[in-house]
Amino acid sequence: MVMELEAEKSLIQAESSDGPNSNSSDLVARVRKLLFRRMLVGIRDGRFFLGTFHCMDKQGNIILQDAVEYRSTRRSSTSPMEQRCLGLILIPSSCRSSCHVGCSIEEQLSLLKL
Repeated sequence: MVMELEAEKSLIQAESSDGPNSNSSDLVARVRKLLFRRMLVGIRDGRFFLGTFHCMDKQGNIILQDAVEYRSTRRSSTSPMEQRCLGLILIPSSCRSSCHVGCSIEEQLSLLKL
């Protein structure tokens, strides 16, 4: 199953506010549960990156480990996807259009309760 990563915007806002609070520590705990999970990140130019979620900074930039880039070779929807191995990559928050994490239904429900 795939789950939308919704905590990142709240995490960025909480960490940029003045002083620590319990809300920001809850959000950090939420993101920590996503560490070392497979993540699919889409960017604005149509490419996708699949890799292991390694970290996220205060600005919302994501680092993926063992990342593979997928892109369409042509503009038609029936064209095959081209892939290449990249390794460790940083995806700026300004380029990101979607972010999904693979986990079981039980894990999705527990993450939604946080």
